[in-house]
Amino acid sequence: MSAPKSKQARSVARLAAIQALYQMEVSGVGAEAVIREFSEHRFDRDMPLETEPLESGEGATLATADEVFFADLVRGVVDRQGEIDKAIARRLATGWRLERLDATVRAMLRAGAYELAHRPDVPTEVAIDEYVELAKSFFEGPEPGFVNGALDAVAQDVRS
Repeated sequence: MSAPKSKQARSVARLAAIQALYQMEVSGVGAEAVIREFSEHRFDRDMPLETEPLESGEGATLATADEVFFADLVRGVVDRQGEIDKAIARRLATGWRLERLDATVRAMLRAGAYELAHRPDVPTEVAIDEYVELAKSFFEGPEPGFVNGALDAVAQDVRS
């Protein structure tokens, strides 16, 4: 029974990390300030999310997030952003630049690439599937397929 809770907590942490990375990009706030804000003001609030319903049928809350995993994702992406961006850019189609992508998609790709490159405890399929599902919750167009293809390609480079 604890495994589903752990999976759910990590799923919520991934969503929060995407939100934090997006917030950092648009506001210029640093990683530690955003991590502190989420810890003090968001994780302790009952905020319904529409990503993955709990078994009871209720929406997940940020209070269920794996905060340690969340902080690792945010810090890891920031600390290794140059390396992560190069890994992603190498796999974008000719003529595409990371800067041209939607900021939310960029945050998803960065967090996913960080997990693939630096979290060997997370299976490749899990990391990719989680970010594809998150993309589906944000976008109705081609973005989920794009996230899937880009992260699959990054995984071939960093996990082979």
